[in-house]
Amino acid sequence: MSTVKVDFRGTLGRFELNARFEVPARGVTAIFGPSGCGKTAVMRCIAGLNRLDGRCSVAGDVWQDEKTFRPVHQRPIGYVFQEANLFPHLSVRRNLMYGHPGTGGAIGFDEVIALLGIGRLLERSPRHLSGGERQRVAIGRALLSQPKLLLMDEPLSALDQMTKDEILPYLERLHAALDLPILYISHDIAEVERLADQLVLMRHGAVLASGPLAALQADLSLPLALSRDAAVSLDATVTAQDASDGMATLEVSGGRFLVPAEPLAPGTRRRLRVLADDVSLAVDAPSRSTIVNVLRAKILEIRGQADHRVTALLGLGETGGGARLLSRVTQRSWNELGLQAGLAVYAQVKGVALVRREDPAA
Repeated sequence: MSTVKVDFRGTLGRFELNARFEVPARGVTAIFGPSGCGKTAVMRCIAGLNRLDGRCSVAGDVWQDEKTFRPVHQRPIGYVFQEANLFPHLSVRRNLMYGHPGTGGAIGFDEVIALLGIGRLLERSPRHLSGGERQRVAIGRALLSQPKLLLMDEPLSALDQMTKDEILPYLERLHAALDLPILYISHDIAEVERLADQLVLMRHGAVLASGPLAALQADLSLPLALSRDAAVSLDATVTAQDASDGMATLEVSGGRFLVPAEPLAPGTRRRLRVLADDVSLAVDAPSRSTIVNVLRAKILEIRGQADHRVTALLGLGETGGGARLLSRVTQRSWNELGLQAGLAVYAQVKGVALVRREDPAA
């Protein structure tokens, strides 16, 4: 598989960076962690803006190693910053074309305009755009530079929540339509859960883990699974829609979920988010209940927490070989039910959220 390989080691001022990971050269990889953990330092090294010892290659194209260091202008990247940084004296159209190489390219002008919904803005001045519109234009300018890698450094952090909600569907459309690897920095787990395929988890200048988003969310040795908002992201396939009550059936490995949703075509893929606190456990099959999602599962692993609660990793299906869920219950409930690793249980899912609107396989 074509990959993005990163391995940087060294000191920037007083900050020590030791970042090594390898991710697929397609889809969205989120670099996630608290402020000051080194996310932007990694991205600036990839761009060639900072120089540390190490290695960087994209789809086999070596940008840096022991003998090579390509300067910034020789690295085919698009870079989207927190601020749009548009040229105020140029129209939207001329801003978009500023970095265009001038001869064709794999990413077409009309395609970008349509994906980002900015056709009506082309003759405007950046001064007359909203914050969300400016950021969409900045993303379009980065794409039209014909990059082999798109770097996005917290592109929504300067926007209010309403504007973020406006832009996120456009980012999903880019993810679905373009065969372009995207490295996306964020400290907002909701953005990560909605957009990312792969995750690089950072703390104190080092990479704790990297891999598929769902796998890292469900890893009880990592902080995500034990955090207050611990959740798993499941990519599911729509198998049916009941027009009488608006409930869609979505299938994952080892089980099915009923979710209230707008009409969805069978075969459509959507992402679900299930919070650990929304999954309770039963040793006997529940009878009559308002909880519609009750799935067979097996407890695979457990981790006790300091607040007298237990987080359990579940595998869906009779044998536990299906998709993973997290369940968080009180220590008292755990003890009273005699729960333990290896036990078959019923997972009662009180809430399921549809978090990705666009179909990444479209």
